[in-house]
Amino acid sequence: MSTTADDTGATNTDTNTGTGTGTGTGTGTVSAADTATTSVARTVTDVLQPRNVLLAGMLGIGLAAAGGDWTGLLWGFLGALCAGLIPAGYIEWERGRGTWGDRHVVDRTKRAPIFFVILGSIGAGSVVMVLGNAPTGILVAMLALWVMTIGLLAVNTVWKISVDSAVASAAVSLLAVVHSPWWTAAYALTAAVCWSRVALGYHSVAQTLAGAGLGAATTVAYAFG
Repeated sequence: MSTTADDTGATNTDTNTGTGTGTGTGTGTVSAADTATTSVARTVTDVLQPRNVLLAGMLGIGLAAAGGDWTGLLWGFLGALCAGLIPAGYIEWERGRGTWGDRHVVDRTKRAPIFFVILGSIGAGSVVMVLGNAPTGILVAMLALWVMTIGLLAVNTVWKISVDSAVASAAVSLLAVVHSPWWTAAYALTAAVCWSRVALGYHSVAQTLAGAGLGAATTVAYAFG
């Protein structure tokens, strides 16, 4: 649970203790507001989860990297498959086995296997792209995501950095590089993801901002690509 959530809980407890009869009405109002906020945050975090963001983002990156040729969509789908869909499938498989309660894997110490699956999957996809002579832009994006995953894994050993925020930020940043700077306007969606992770108590503000910063840093790969 984040600091914000804990502070809010403490405030509610103090208020309820001191208000007597009026507490019932106040508590009902606060609970309704909290429920509405949680519902919106849950919708945002589910719709903009990594596999969905990567599917849309990598298709766009692939199309741009291929100069608008439809084959770019195929390379983009391969990128989304390896970076997002396969890891998501692995998480669902582990959920079915009872390893984790949901896709969020709130216990930081249990996340390492996910990162290794992502690294292996992106690595395999990158090899296929090299052998298949994929457009440079989509290959660079894959390698950038691979490096980002190493960063997430390293930080996760000591601190629960937000993966959802990192992916949302990386997708927008990479689209802005291969398409148009106007894509930076989509950072409103990244901000929504960051907000939802904090609102649901999965991360602190610092953890989401760190994730978003690491995601934005993926564009540095294009300076060498």
